[in-house]
Amino acid sequence: MDYLLQVKIGALVALLLLTLIFGFIPARVKWFRDTNGTELHRTVLSLISCFAGGVFLAACLLDIIPDYLSDINAELEARSVKTSFPLPEFIMAAGFFMVLILERFVLNCREMQGAPEERAPLMPDNRNGHGHGHRASPDPEASGHHVHVDFQAHSPFRSFMLFLSLSLHSIFEGLAIGLQSTDSKVLEICIAILVHKSIIVFSLSVKLVQSAVRPLWVAAYIGVFALMTPVGIAIGISVMEARLASGALIQAILEGLAAGTFIYITFLEILPHELNSPGKQLLKVLFIVLGFSIMAALTFLG
Repeated sequence: MDYLLQVKIGALVALLLLTLIFGFIPARVKWFRDTNGTELHRTVLSLISCFAGGVFLAACLLDIIPDYLSDINAELEARSVKTSFPLPEFIMAAGFFMVLILERFVLNCREMQGAPEERAPLMPDNRNGHGHGHRASPDPEASGHHVHVDFQAHSPFRSFMLFLSLSLHSIFEGLAIGLQSTDSKVLEICIAILVHKSIIVFSLSVKLVQSAVRPLWVAAYIGVFALMTPVGIAIGISVMEARLASGALIQAILEGLAAGTFIYITFLEILPHELNSPGKQLLKVLFIVLGFSIMAALTFLG
């Protein structure tokens, strides 16, 4: 076994263990699972969700989309594909509509079957002894009309799609390590992904425990997500040996579909839920900006 392969295997193990550790902190600590606690408890969870929203927003705009556009444009140029049609953006739109159509189909089926858990808000307001929407209120922030825009905001299906899109992107991150030809570049990329993925998996775990997903499934999601980057590393090593002619193009197309999925989840799930819920609006925006700024700084530092 040569030194480069040893470095890649070490990166694989480190990424797996660190992802599991950070992922199981919110999943295993009861405090994060208790959504009916005190007002302080709900506020802290909301601010953590806002921070996660900023993280996902930065990952979407500063990481996933630029990487995809760079890869797909390079592949199209290498194959002398010239067209005025915005093909890279169309692929992202296809990923967006794929999730939109699939989610609407699933939620429509559940609605026809009368499944209330997909239509109830995750954290109902228990002030004055009743939940949102049970009594008319002159306050628009506390009325059933406000709750309507919040329905399904943390549905298990959306959490699964968030998990799926992040997992697909994690495979591509692993590919970036597995396809390197020097140990210094492997270590450089590995360190960047370690920091990046630690924040991502913590945020993902927070979203899952708030989504009425059973603890066993949360553990399964985190475990599978932790395996994705190592799987990408293994695939990258295999691709280097096989030297597939169309491998990079296939990867770029899958990145585009994942980017469209990520746009949908970020802008239609995470941010609307927190910003449409009442209370501490400026503080929520501050935490969104904080999460975004940390990821932006990590991206700037390479």
